[in-house]
Amino acid sequence: MADTQTIMQTEIADLSPRRGKVRDIYDLRDKLLIVATDRISAFDVIMANGIPDKGKVLTQITLFWLDWLKTAVQDVQNHLISSDVADFGPPFTDFAPQLEKRSMLVKNTRVLPVECVVRGYLAGSGWKEYQEKGTIIGHKLPTGLKQCQKLSQPIFTPATKAELGEHDENISVAQMKDIIGSDAARFVSEKSIEIYVRASEYAAGRGIILADTKFEWGYDGDEIILIDEILTPDSSRFWPADKYQPGRDQDSYDKQFVRNYLESINFNKRPPGVSLPDDVVQKTRKIYIEAYERLSNKKFS
Repeated sequence: MADTQTIMQTEIADLSPRRGKVRDIYDLRDKLLIVATDRISAFDVIMANGIPDKGKVLTQITLFWLDWLKTAVQDVQNHLISSDVADFGPPFTDFAPQLEKRSMLVKNTRVLPVECVVRGYLAGSGWKEYQEKGTIIGHKLPTGLKQCQKLSQPIFTPATKAELGEHDENISVAQMKDIIGSDAARFVSEKSIEIYVRASEYAAGRGIILADTKFEWGYDGDEIILIDEILTPDSSRFWPADKYQPGRDQDSYDKQFVRNYLESINFNKRPPGVSLPDDVVQKTRKIYIEAYERLSNKKFS
């Protein structure tokens, strides 16, 4: 841990978690304890220092959306068991300062090995492909669209799940069916789009554009349920609606300050990550908190 505010990794008794780019995951057989640290990655490289409270913000946003989804979308269950450290049991209850507000005890599912990406706007890798081919992952689009323009309808573009340090690879829906089966592919594609549409409508009412997002799903027995983080700035593009203008990059509620800084110093986009200056850290922290407060209508504390 870097200090009392910034938790770069958790240390729980003699347990060894699986450490991803942001999360420490403790395998408890039929359950998992997922802890969102304050690590931050850009270009798939973890930086040397983190963003204070980032893990708390990400977890609280996910918890907000999971509660919202209970009534917003039918036939979608999720993996959450509890976010109360008192429910985690030993030895975790003895390490509450590391875990409070940033942890979720969840069901250990059989994870579907695909990322379910829904795009409502022409941005990121989709914009790059459109410029070259006029398509997004096999979806033919009209000519003359601008960067970050709203699409006539959301597009589902699955991807394979990459290992740490590697990039996800976009695949077709047909390829996804080959990987997970037609019935599962139909369910996750339909529900991912439905959640995106409903969440976009909600976010618009809070002055935020949900440009795109990705979901993960897993089997709980024979049922496919929603897992991992949901509609956070790390898994989505959120844009302030009052500053939106097609034809250019948008202001965003994510780690764009970090990416911009790394581009300015000609970062080689390979490990090891660099130490971010304090102004970049504080601006990024502020953006994450603002996203939470606008979406949830609650004060972050």
